[in-house]
Amino acid sequence: MAEISEIICVTCPQGCLLRVKHAGSEVIEVHNSGCKRGQEYAISELGDPRRMVASTVRVNGGLHPLVPVYTRSAFPKPLIPRLAQALRQVEVSAPVKIDQVLLADALGTGIDVVASRDMPAR
Repeated sequence: MAEISEIICVTCPQGCLLRVKHAGSEVIEVHNSGCKRGQEYAISELGDPRRMVASTVRVNGGLHPLVPVYTRSAFPKPLIPRLAQALRQVEVSAPVKIDQVLLADALGTGIDVVASRDMPAR
């Protein structure tokens, strides 16, 4: 049974409102796509939605108690709450270097969580 969903495409600043005809996660047709990226976005959003994740982790002996981190690539959306919980358990020692892997292969996804800035020791 096909249904129609409306999705706002976020791949560019235009923000097209896509009308997507689909059966579950299988996309049948996409209307109002201003470019081919809209079609690709609708397919990925219904089949395997992903988001970049930014957060913080604790630092022992650092100039500040937390260091900002982010995922190297888009992370599966349904796993984000579990990732946030895992990041609360991570504690690293200063100094921390930008792009240093602080959580490798997060939740078995193959996606690393890395520091987004240096954190010198106190």
